Amino acid sequence: MIELNHITQQFNGQNGSFKALDNVSLQIKAGEIFGIIGRSGAGKSTLIRAINFLTPPTMGQVTVDGRCLNDLSKKELRIARRDIGMIFQHFNLLSSRTVFDNVALPLELAHKSKTEIRTRVNELLELVGLTAQRDQYPAQISGGQKQRVGIARALASRPKMLLSDEATSALDPETTRSILDLLRQINSELGLTIVLITHQMEVIKQVCERVAVLDAGQVIEQGEVIDVFMRPQHEITRSMIGDLVAQSLPAGVRERIIHKLEAGNHFLYRLAFVDTDVDQPLLSTVIREFQLDFNILHGYIDEIQGQAFGSLAVMVGGAQTSIQAAVQYLRGRGVVIEELPYV
Repeated sequence: MIELNHITQQFNGQNGSFKALDNVSLQIKAGEIFGIIGRSGAGKSTLIRAINFLTPPTMGQVTVDGRCLNDLSKKELRIARRDIGMIFQHFNLLSSRTVFDNVALPLELAHKSKTEIRTRVNELLELVGLTAQRDQYPAQISGGQKQRVGIARALASRPKMLLSDEATSALDPETTRSILDLLRQINSELGLTIVLITHQMEVIKQVCERVAVLDAGQVIEQGEVIDVFMRPQHEITRSMIGDLVAQSLPAGVRERIIHKLEAGNHFLYRLAFVDTDVDQPLLSTVIREFQLDFNILHGYIDEIQGQAFGSLAVMVGGAQTSIQAAVQYLRGRGVVIEELPYV
């Protein structure tokens, strides 16, 4: 559905030119919810503006629904953008128009009839749960309701894909969950492709199927969300996942156990496992079979895209040969094991 090939975006500033995007290539499948995550300044917003060609890339090709946007005329590009809905962090609603009229705006600009506009807007307000607020103004509704208006407006022209640029960043956690649930519902019921730009790994975990991690304008990692959580390959990714799942031990914990680690007969590991493994007595089996001591220092069990996911930070004591055998035993049962630094 969306294919980015070697996208580079270069800007000229007072201090010379810089690359906001550097040779970015991505393939986003039709009907999936795809996340693009990165810290501030990573190039996320520049990338989303390249997808809809609001800022044509300096180099590279953007193909959407089989059409290369680079090759389209201005008129053809305007038509192509009707298939691409957009929602924003700060809603971008017109304060002088009611909820109904904000949603109706794209249809008015497309010169639809009043009957068609009324029917379509009422459908969308019901979809996003704002029928009762149809005659209110943006100043009279909450932030979450404003974002629902923005989503309804983005859907007015029946797009095939929806681009979300930090759409939940200005919302509290409970409202964020409700908006993400709405996006998941829209994806399921309407079959829309959704691209989520965010700096929050919690958003990626809740709703995305695949994710690309962006840093300094480059894609440093991408894959299925569950795989990225289990096997983060880059330090930036580990840091962002660490906001949810401990990737290393807090300093206070290390100080309390460092004497055992320095003695050479205890080791730190992070264990990650999914699905049926979360309710299997693997650690009990390892303790009995290999005669090891396990001290659980951190524990986390959650669900990612319908799959149970667990992560444990453990200190293991015993003979090195037994520890190595236990590690191989666990890996053979699908547990991802990483030795953690303690200094």
